[in-house]
Amino acid sequence: MRTRGHTARMAVAGALAMALGCSLAACQGGSSPPSSSASKARPGTSPSSPGASAAPSASPAWDTDPDSLAAVGDSITRAFDACGPLTDCPKSSWATGTDPTVASLASRLLDDPGRDSWNLAVSGATMADLPRQMAQAADRDPELVTVLVGANDACRPSVDAMTPVAGFRTDFEQALRTLREEAPGSQVYVASIPDLQRLWQVGRDEPDARRVWDYGICRSMLDAPRDTGEAATARRAQVSERVDAYNSVLREVCTEVRRCRWDGGEVHDYRFTANALSRWDWFHPSREGQSDLAELAYERITDG
Repeated sequence: MRTRGHTARMAVAGALAMALGCSLAACQGGSSPPSSSASKARPGTSPSSPGASAAPSASPAWDTDPDSLAAVGDSITRAFDACGPLTDCPKSSWATGTDPTVASLASRLLDDPGRDSWNLAVSGATMADLPRQMAQAADRDPELVTVLVGANDACRPSVDAMTPVAGFRTDFEQALRTLREEAPGSQVYVASIPDLQRLWQVGRDEPDARRVWDYGICRSMLDAPRDTGEAATARRAQVSERVDAYNSVLREVCTEVRRCRWDGGEVHDYRFTANALSRWDWFHPSREGQSDLAELAYERITDG
């Protein structure tokens, strides 16, 4: 990972935080898809069971060597701020990147990643955006779809603005149902949401991190990072509890769907260090962090 000078980092801190304030709060251009609660399931399919089908059939075995890959999610999968400030860097994505220092999942699994992998993630996306992304993935009929989304549902201006757990579940169920209906042969790897409190723990004593965070990055967790009073501690605990609830939803829903593999909470349990975080925002993974995410996914997907 390249080391930037203090002056250069601070020169872009304001602009960076303004962009992240939009990105992390999912206010990027374009409208969100209609609420999945209004979607209609196929005859014989329960809206609460995305893996259900009108007629039971034998579930194929998990393929540890898929030939194509589509990645959906948010700025983590777009490798935002991994190469420089204020920009996606998909070449360094843990899922589909071509940067040899990252050794992405696609580069480990596929003979021709450039031809057979697609990064459909969008910086700033929340779970409400996943059904639309999953439809785009289904159009490519990939053998594997990777999912890493949900941090932006917890990273809001306040704890009251976090996505309700029920809505999070509904949108995730709809996304998997869309894939099952439109690309029934695809299998899914679902990564857990990172531990946002761990990010606060790593950066709270770093002056550069505090300066950038003060512009409003993930305020529900990172606001007033040196404040360890009762109210601030309770606020951070609420965010962590919501992330835990989201991860429970990801696990429960994935478990009910054929050929869906949950990461077992490994991304959430991953102990991010300062070197694994972008020095532009102390929030997104650096190239080193992206490489670690690729390794976690590869081990889980290739575990027979």
